[in-house]
Amino acid sequence: MSQVAKRYAEALFQLAQQKQVVDEITTDLEELIKVIETTPELLSLLSSPKFSIERKKQIVAEIFASASPIVVNTLQLLIDKKRVDEVKSLANEYKLLASGALGSAEATVYSTRELTDSEKNEISTAFAKLVGKEKLIIKNVIEPSLLGGVRVQIGNYIFDNTVANKLEGLKRTLVG
Repeated sequence: MSQVAKRYAEALFQLAQQKQVVDEITTDLEELIKVIETTPELLSLLSSPKFSIERKKQIVAEIFASASPIVVNTLQLLIDKKRVDEVKSLANEYKLLASGALGSAEATVYSTRELTDSEKNEISTAFAKLVGKEKLIIKNVIEPSLLGGVRVQIGNYIFDNTVANKLEGLKRTLVG
């Protein structure tokens, strides 16, 4: 994580807290990242010297017209400072700050099938306490190679209760 992205994220988070729009900004940043990931040309265009800074800011204002003005202003500031390549890092850092302040953490849960809402709630309840949080925001990733069970990743913590992991442990024990 770059220090630049961290500083911008902290400033954005403080502003969002003052204006009481932390959740809205989080949602807008998630949408922004989806747009950037699905159309990487946008980041190239915003970094290109072929367009003036004013034109780039105008493009951002048009594309993200429905987003919070705070997010649009942040993007335009990144364009001004020639730091638009930091936008993904900024968004990720902001999400960490927001979830930390709200007593939650992001978790990636790997499973062989889509988890139901009640399963996600059970996992959130069980694992949130282990990392000292009130709840987890769960992103479910389908991974058939696990064979069964789940692997939960929360920051640097990994809780692996998958059939594939148990078989690997058994293999190590038997082969010795």
